[in-house]
Amino acid sequence: MLEPGRRSADHKKWGSMRYSLWSLIVLIADVWAIVNIIQSSADTGKKVLWTVVVVLLPVLGFILWYFLGPRTGRA
Repeated sequence: MLEPGRRSADHKKWGSMRYSLWSLIVLIADVWAIVNIIQSSADTGKKVLWTVVVVLLPVLGFILWYFLGPRTGRA
């Protein structure tokens, strides 16, 4: 039996794996956002600003870009 307040090795492994999976999802979402920002019809200044926001604030930046950012020129 474990002492109170101590976690098993399996529990630590699963916690680490969840953290890694979450990080991978955020990375993929941010790369997708940056590609879409670059492909958008917005002017260069707005593209740079949105890219910096997404890079510096990965989760919040992605959410803001998704709802407020420039869209691609495709219909």
